[in-house]
Formats: sequence, structure tokens, C-alpha cells
Amino acid sequence: MAIYVALLRGINVSGQKIIKMEELKRAFEALHYKKVTTYIQSGNVVFESNEKSAPLIRSLIENKLLKTFGYAIPVTVKTPKELEAATRRNPFKNVRTEKGERLHVSFLSGNPSKAAAESLAAVKSNIDEIRLSGSEVYILCRKGYGTTIYSNTFIEKRLALSATTRNWDTVQKLLSICSTITDD
Repeated sequence: MAIYVALLRGINVSGQKIIKMEELKRAFEALHYKKVTTYIQSGNVVFESNEKSAPLIRSLIENKLLKTFGYAIPVTVKTPKELEAATRRNPFKNVRTEKGERLHVSFLSGNPSKAAAESLAAVKSNIDEIRLSGSEVYILCRKGYGTTIYSNTFIEKRLALSATTRNWDTVQKLLSICSTITDD
């Protein structure tokens, strides 16, 4: 079995698309995924599957969530190796942050076109910094994610791709959870 991480976009935010983690876990188990573990309320699920195709897994999860909860929820599926690679590519790893500053990562549904990437890079902030690397956008928020111009919606519009954003601590915790799940 292979380990995967599903990152759901836009659940349990501002009273919208409310899903209890026990219900989310049951939906994944109904797909015959094993060792299903949820982490915090923002839609992070680590699980094992016999399926080897991440795009197929994504499609199965999105269809199951639509049938179970009644609304479309975009899902990004990553392997632990992909998450590890994303942490290694962190362009801000040598930047010292001050209190209140946080790093966030937007996981994209694919790689943006060159024109889209240039469009994103052209937008500058006097406060925050942004870098694109592969299918991730790294955002160094100096005054909090709630105030950045580089919101998830902004990134999606600029890159014409679906995105879901997590803070750096969550990414690290998901990797830790993956390491506790062993392949059979």
C-alpha cells in the first residue's frame, strides 16, 4: 500500500462547507482507504491506498465528498516524497523570520504556464514575499496570512489552477504523520 496526503480546499472556513473530521474519516474509509488520519479542521487527511494513481485517487475522493456532503470540494493529493520535495525547495529556508511572521505553501493542481508564472511574479508586495517552485507557491507573510495580497483566490486567478494553502507547521506535521504510517 502507498501513503498519500489529501489536502481539501475551503472546508470549515468562515462557517462554510462544515465537515466534522469523524465524518470525513468515514468518507475516506468508505473508499477502502486504510489508516485514515485527519489533522486539524482544515481538511488534511493521511491514508493508505492500494491505488497507485494520484489523479484517480483525487477524482474518487472528490466524487465521494460531493455525494456525501453535497458540495464540490477541490482536493490535492500528494505523496510523502512530494511533500518532502516541497520542503526541500522552500526558497525561504535561510530567511530568518521575526515573531508573527509565517511561511505558507499553496499546493497547486498542476504546474502553471510560463505566462501565468510571470504574471504572478510581476505582482509585488511591500510587506510579503512570494516564490513559485514547481507546483507550489511559497508565501512569506510578514503580518499574517489574513492580510496578505497573496491569498489562495489571488493565486488561483493568476495561475488559472486550483490551489490549497497550508502553513509551514501543518506541512511539517503532515510529514510527521506520514512517517508514523508504515507500508504493509
